[in-house]
Amino acid sequence: YATNMTSLLPSLFVPHGAPTFALAPGAAGAALKAQADALPRPRAIVIVSAHWQTETAAVGTADRLDTIHDFYGFPEALYTIRYPASGCREGADVVATALAAAGLDVRHDRERGLDHGAWVPLRLMYPDADVPVIPLSLPRLATPADAFHLGLALAPLTQQGFLVIGSGSLTHNLRDFQSAFHTGGADVGYVRAFADWFADRLAAGDVDALLDYRRQAPDAARAHPSEEHLLPLFVALGAGGPGAHASRFHSGIDDYVIAMDAYAFRPSQGALQ
Repeated sequence: YATNMTSLLPSLFVPHGAPTFALAPGAAGAALKAQADALPRPRAIVIVSAHWQTETAAVGTADRLDTIHDFYGFPEALYTIRYPASGCREGADVVATALAAAGLDVRHDRERGLDHGAWVPLRLMYPDADVPVIPLSLPRLATPADAFHLGLALAPLTQQGFLVIGSGSLTHNLRDFQSAFHTGGADVGYVRAFADWFADRLAAGDVDALLDYRRQAPDAARAHPSEEHLLPLFVALGAGGPGAHASRFHSGIDDYVIAMDAYAFRPSQGALQ
């Protein structure tokens, strides 16, 4: 697979929002589609969703990826959606080899399909489901540093036609999500403040501060009572390569408390020499 500077794929961090994002994609959905349309066609997509965690990293190798409706109590229309993506066993082997070469434990999963963290954004970005998809899990006990190093192991693949996508949310507090509808979104100013802190640190390339966000970012524990929805950002940041340049291609808030910010990470010029 030949590539050059003009066709080099970035890695992406995308929001998957509430499941209803699939039905009402709005501005964030339009931004994801525009970003996908601007990219060279990938050989395959490696997607890390906040909703697939395993003991050690697992690479999906199914030939056909089932659409998993892993949510409850939402409009019936959501449960009829199918995203008929094909897997990519050959590409999955490349991913597994790259992770193993970085000293990471990795296994194959021959049955895993796409949870809503994967199929919701992919359906918006590649509605024809015509790019093969390789699901990759998050290790259950991963720290931000672990997720970043997982991404670094994938960085060489972006020069081989693989589009690495981390799918999560820049803020994710389900209790606030539920209560915001009763309070009209009162007392959720932390959402923008937290997202803007990340934007500033990403623009500065301050990886040390980002990995230490739990202590340094405002209201970090409220923005993420648990970390799984932010870890895909660190995977995408790592996959951009050392010194990756971050560009925010969407910024917004849905449902009062869900920051829908999306980022592309591109290798620094020096890293490509």
